[in-house]
Order: sequence, then C-alpha cells, then structure tokens
Amino acid sequence: MDIHTVDSDEFSAEDVVKAHMEDLAIQDQFGVKQLKYWVNEQAKTIFCLMEGPNKDACNQVHLQSHGNTACNIIEVGDNEFNLFMGQGAAVDDLAKTDSGDLDTGYRSILLTNIVCVSQNDSDYLTETHEIIKKYEGVLVLEPNNQIMAAFVNATDAISCASSIKALLDSTSDNIEFNLAVVSGKPVDEQGNTFFEETKAKINSLCSLGLNSRMYLDQETGTLSEKETLEQKEKRSNFTLINNDDFAFSLSLSNVINDHFTKSDFNSEELISLIGMSKSQASRKIKSLTGMTPNQLIQEARLQKALNNMSQNNKTISEIAYESGFNSPTYFTRVFKKRFGISPTNFVK
Repeated sequence: MDIHTVDSDEFSAEDVVKAHMEDLAIQDQFGVKQLKYWVNEQAKTIFCLMEGPNKDACNQVHLQSHGNTACNIIEVGDNEFNLFMGQGAAVDDLAKTDSGDLDTGYRSILLTNIVCVSQNDSDYLTETHEIIKKYEGVLVLEPNNQIMAAFVNATDAISCASSIKALLDSTSDNIEFNLAVVSGKPVDEQGNTFFEETKAKINSLCSLGLNSRMYLDQETGTLSEKETLEQKEKRSNFTLINNDDFAFSLSLSNVINDHFTKSDFNSEELISLIGMSKSQASRKIKSLTGMTPNQLIQEARLQKALNNMSQNNKTISEIAYESGFNSPTYFTRVFKKRFGISPTNFVK
C-alpha cells in the first residue's frame, strides 16, 4: 500500500480516477494488480492498495503511467488490512463508505487498558466489545489488558470511548483503566508498518498510567466536527492532545519504557533525560497524566506488573524485580496501597 501527497490547488477525486485508469492500462507490464484506492480531497492524499512482485514494480506503474510516484510504499498483510480497512465498498476500485461517500482512508483508533482488581474482568470485556460493535468499530487486537478498535468515522470513535468510560465509571468494582482515541493515515510519509505513526502516538498515551483519563487528539476532533456538530459536549470529557503534547508523550513514554525496570531510576533522571527544567517537566507531566514524575514512574512499574501477573506464571518476587521494584516486600506494599488488594490475591 502506498501514499501520495499532492501539491496542487486543482486536486480532485476526478483527477485520481483518471490517473488510476492510466495505471490499469500498463500494470500488466510490471506484474502488478491495482486493487483499491482511497482519496482524501481536503488533505490531498491518496492511498493505493496493490499486489506486485516488489515495491519498485508498484512504483514503476505510477511513474510510467502518469509520473506521480508514491511518497512511501509498505507491505501490508491481508489480516491487518481487513481489520483496519475492510469496511465499506468500492466503485471501480475507488473506496466508498457504506453511506456512499468517499472513504478518505483515515481511521480513528481507540485503545484502552482495562484491569479489574476485585473480580474476573470477563463481564466488562464482553460489554466493552458490545459497545465497540454498537458504534461500528472493528476489534483489532487484545494484547495484555488492552483493547484496540478501528473506526471509519471519528464521531463513532468518540461516542464509543465515552460509552466505555461511562460503563467503567458506573461500576462499584475496583476498575483501573485509561483510554485514548487518535486518528491517522494507514501509510505515513516515512515508516514501514501499517498506521505506524498513529499506533506510536496512541500507545505512548496509554502507557502513562491507569489514570481513568480519556485522551483525544486534534485530528479526531477536527474529523468529528466535519461529520457532526453534536460532539463538542462529549469532547469536554477528554484530555485534548495537540502535536506538542504528542511529541512530549512519545519522549516521556520512550524514556520511561527504557529505564523504569532499574530500581534506582527516579524523577531526577527522568527529567534530565527528557531535557527540561524540573518545574517545566513536572508541570507538563501533571497536565498530561495528573501525576507527579515519581508517581508516573511508579505507575509504569505497577502497570508492567499487572500485565505480567495477567499473562504468565512467574512468582511475585520475579515480577517485582522485573518491574523495577527493589524488593518483593516493597512491591507488595505499594501494590496494595494503589489497588486495595495484595499481588497474591490479585493473581488468585
């Protein structure tokens, strides 16, 4: 799949249809088959799905037919493509939504971590799946305690996120969670994997602790405003994220992920590695996560421990040391204070 970014004031879907026909006329010469394409007239981007022997052959079709070569081409597996991009239909290979509008190729991705520390969480997972289905989302994957879903419409993703939070907030059980909605392109101008930039952004936000927050990026907000004017009230429940926030969250997430397993890693080292003054870093972290730098490091360790306890049969001591705690006793004390239950009883 490739991406074309067009620098022309005269760009239109009709121009892309014409270019696609030119591709079809010569594709056999390069052993390539054009399958489907997506047009975003406002962003002036085009995404083409094709089968071919290699990236160069796919690019040569565009080069020889009309000269508009791709900015980037990546390999995409059938299963991953169907989960993210399988919705809608096509008219002469041009992607359309179920309502008949142009499918821009952009997707809104929802990611949430949900941990129930007082009982089996299967009921909440089942209800979350039903909410995703209700709002036309497609369940993508469930690593560890995470649920990821893809939406064609940003409005549906926002409504889905709000409904999931309402579900989790309404229970008297001890539920820990975070949630984010981020929109983006299937192929970026740089990168090698599907929705690479979007996934990096949303994962960075959801790695910053189980703080019961919902994050929403500007792209999703803008897309939803084009779809409906009824979303502004729902967006007030989100922590809104701009490009500077993303840059900071990515840096913060990378530093913490690289160092939190060291028991001597602390806020001073964290602040030094992200290159900010103590007051500036503390203010940014508090605004983004609701936590102090030391609390954030401890939360990252606890989140790692929760994932390990949910997924493997390691001992509490092994999990404590692997999560950056300097002793199992200290880990047990911190865990019980945070979640109201001992690590041993949580595992049971």
